[in-house]
Amino acid sequence: MSRERKNFIVRNEGFICTECDFENDPAKTGCRNHCRKCLTSLHVDNTVPGDRESICRGKMKPVSLDQHGKKGQMIVHRCLTCGKNIRNMVAPDDDLDAIIRLMPQP
Repeated sequence: MSRERKNFIVRNEGFICTECDFENDPAKTGCRNHCRKCLTSLHVDNTVPGDRESICRGKMKPVSLDQHGKKGQMIVHRCLTCGKNIRNMVAPDDDLDAIIRLMPQP
């Protein structure tokens, strides 16, 4: 019987954003999984963060912020290809204006 991996796979790689062409360096702490300028991500992981096994590969737009008890502020990304929602932690160097735009309006 094969064993399915369930733990986070650490991948901290730099990349050029497919949305805004910003050059993102690897994160200084943790892992970078979205553009720090426009917050866009790609649907590359399937079942485990870092597995890079998604066949979708769609662009993931930031749609809202969510509060997670232990992890703090989370960006909710929605895949424009398949509709899957994935939460990612806000990084310390994420653009503050982009984060504020995701906050609920009064």
